[in-house]
Amino acid sequence: MTKHIEVMLMDGVKKLGKAGEIVKVTPGYARNYLFPKGLAAVATEAAKRRLKKLEAERAARAAEEKKALLEVAKKLDKLEITVSASTVDGKKLYGSVGISDILAAIEANRGVKVERGQLELDDALREVGEYTPTINLGHGVTVKFKIHIVDEGSAEA
Repeated sequence: MTKHIEVMLMDGVKKLGKAGEIVKVTPGYARNYLFPKGLAAVATEAAKRRLKKLEAERAARAAEEKKALLEVAKKLDKLEITVSASTVDGKKLYGSVGISDILAAIEANRGVKVERGQLELDDALREVGEYTPTINLGHGVTVKFKIHIVDEGSAEA
């Protein structure tokens, strides 16, 4: 039967626990993996104080990041984009309007660079019409916007 030691996790460890939890692990796992990577410390009062300081720093950083993302969300508020594309029959697009086309239109319209992974769009848009995808900026900040796809040859363009 192996002995276990109690360690306090400084960061979340998959299949072990979240930051701040006190868990029992084998000494070798703690010594060879958790301690060198800074993922855990022996559960002492000093380690608990260190963890509280780290949590406070993380919370402050997250608040700053969320504040910056809210500013970006204000810039993207009520965004409407019109994209003209050639169609086969006035309804179905000859090609499609993809994520890169939409990201370029957002940057041209509002001057905000949105990352590819932040745009939530199931598939490329292949028909004329109105769509409302979402931009997930992170930290729970999301923005819905409208895309109008029109026929290049129509009077609406």
